[in-house]
Amino acid sequence: MDVPLWLALLVVGVLGVKLIRPPWWLIAILLLGGYLLADSLLAPVIDTAVK
Repeated sequence: MDVPLWLALLVVGVLGVKLIRPPWWLIAILLLGGYLLADSLLAPVIDTAVK
């Protein structure tokens, strides 16, 4: 069974918010920070570290 990455991330995110109950500002900072890092000069470094 192949699950798209966006669906898996959505399910994990929803379950994490429901179970852990982090503050919404922390979620916003993590999402914005991840988006900005993915578009920065550090993206190739992060890509090689993840692989």
